Amino acid sequence: GGHGDRTRTLAIMKDPACGPAGVVTLLLLLLLKFAALVAVLEHNVLLLLLPPLLARALLPLLFLLTPYVRHGGLGATMADGVRGRPAIAVLVASVATALLIGSMAAALASLAALITFLLLQHAMMRRLGGTTGDTAGAMVELIELVVLLALVVSLTAEP
Repeated sequence: GGHGDRTRTLAIMKDPACGPAGVVTLLLLLLLKFAALVAVLEHNVLLLLLPPLLARALLPLLFLLTPYVRHGGLGATMADGVRGRPAIAVLVASVATALLIGSMAAALASLAALITFLLLQHAMMRRLGGTTGDTAGAMVELIELVVLLALVVSLTAEP
């Protein structure tokens, strides 16, 4: 929404109403997550820890590297509290944990999470000039989905 107008886009994001495209998108996201969860569950239950772990580990990095554009928003307090070393430490510890949980599948999922983060962060900067609580939440959901799909691809490709 907003057709390239940053102010209009931020106003649309503040509106609590969800249009039909938003509902369909959420339903597709949930269906994809469910299908991927079932597929991963058939291979290794421990790998189900990776999607929330990696997605949430990248959240402090988003707030560290991306300006928060809606001062006074719900995520502003969180964004203001993020510091460099602890954010990097959380990310490194999370990736190390991911690699301990799995093997090649976890490495591929971690790489997919990082690439998705970089693409989304770039899109946020280009479109809004930064992040908001809405974009941060959307990032978490999308990274969880991408990690699940990367796990499915890597697990089904293994002999």
